[in-house]
Amino acid sequence: MSISGSPTNAVSTSPTQSFLAQHYAQKPTKVLKPFSTGDIKILLLENVNQTAINIFQNQGYQVEFYKSSLPEDELIEKIKDVHAIGIRSKTKLTEKVLSHAKNLVTIGCFCIGTNQVDLDYAAKAGVCVFNSPFSNSRSVAELVIAEIITLARQLGDRSIEMHTGTWNKVSAKCWEIRGKTLGIIGYGHIGSQLSVLAESMGMNVIYYDIVMIMALGNSKQVETLDELLTRADFVSCHVPETSETKKLLSAPQFAAMKDGAYVINASRGTVVDIPALVQAMKAGKIAGAALDVYPNEPAKNGADLFTDSLNDWASELTSLRNVILTPHIGGSTEEAQSAIGIEVATALTKYINEGSSNGAVNFPEVSLRALDLDQQNTVRVLYIHQNVPGVLKTVNNILSNHNIEKQFSDSQGDVAYLMADISDVDHADIKSLYEQLEQTPYRIATRLLY
Repeated sequence: MSISGSPTNAVSTSPTQSFLAQHYAQKPTKVLKPFSTGDIKILLLENVNQTAINIFQNQGYQVEFYKSSLPEDELIEKIKDVHAIGIRSKTKLTEKVLSHAKNLVTIGCFCIGTNQVDLDYAAKAGVCVFNSPFSNSRSVAELVIAEIITLARQLGDRSIEMHTGTWNKVSAKCWEIRGKTLGIIGYGHIGSQLSVLAESMGMNVIYYDIVMIMALGNSKQVETLDELLTRADFVSCHVPETSETKKLLSAPQFAAMKDGAYVINASRGTVVDIPALVQAMKAGKIAGAALDVYPNEPAKNGADLFTDSLNDWASELTSLRNVILTPHIGGSTEEAQSAIGIEVATALTKYINEGSSNGAVNFPEVSLRALDLDQQNTVRVLYIHQNVPGVLKTVNNILSNHNIEKQFSDSQGDVAYLMADISDVDHADIKSLYEQLEQTPYRIATRLLY
């Protein structure tokens, strides 16, 4: 049985189609109705880890999997009927794409960043977005440590020379990293782990962040970016992509750095002004650089950087000495991808099955303890609405016809989310309850779990 109609979305022209669930799916034996778990469709792109696939399949969901991203027209066609989509960094879920997602309930970004998703539009369409802010921190931090040593010892150049048949044993301008100063821009999950690893290897660590953050070990927070740049032998970026971080390191910043300093960027491609970096290296100001991210990245493996007009930086960078270029592999370890798969897939499953939005990046974080599965005639109401006065009064008037066991509501920006468990609901009342909630002002989406 399916309870549906043609509800309009007062916020957006692309409504999220609500669906009902007959059994609360905390336990694997429970299934969602009127969609059985076999009717829940999951689309996974960009080679999302097998751990995620296993979690979704164990729930009984239908899983469609692709190793790469999809062209926009194909993505629009695929997203029309799915209830959840899992992506990494290359898939762009724009307003145009999301406007075609009529059944979409949740999005999983199997990575740290979420700038590839129009978060505001998703929230106003009732689509909850999750990511994995912690799981690949160690992998990125270890890569940066490897790059620091590689740059200090010019290992990349020596390796290339050996591969081309040249023996060039040199020590000039090759350094130990012990006693050198590492400047970390952004002291979040990755920056702080990097701090601990670097200090354990004998480096002095300073960091700059826009908020005051407690130092780990003997690291020290500096007050300004300029102070960090003038003191650091190595500068490593670990910041999100925002308007404030665009070209955070450009010509003035390179000029402020020590002569012979090194630059590392494993955060976002827009953070470092690549043409300015090239000029600073050609002038001998910067002794080496390691880049894992770029302003424009190919959508799939095997792309030719030199024939892509968007990557006009490629030929200049590859002609420079002591430059490490990697294809956005900071979090690409078996351990990190496995952990990310588990973390994000679990979050999506809990949201689909239970309504829990804990950890969401664009949504109020709302959760209630599990329903008492032995209690009969209990319904969980999940109600997403515009954050305006009067809506909750209207909703609670509807719910007051039944016993409200527990209830929690919160808001974030223009969107609010109510979760309530009500008892003494006859099966015959459920359709009426759903229809009343759907007709309330400023409703975005309604789900009932029972």
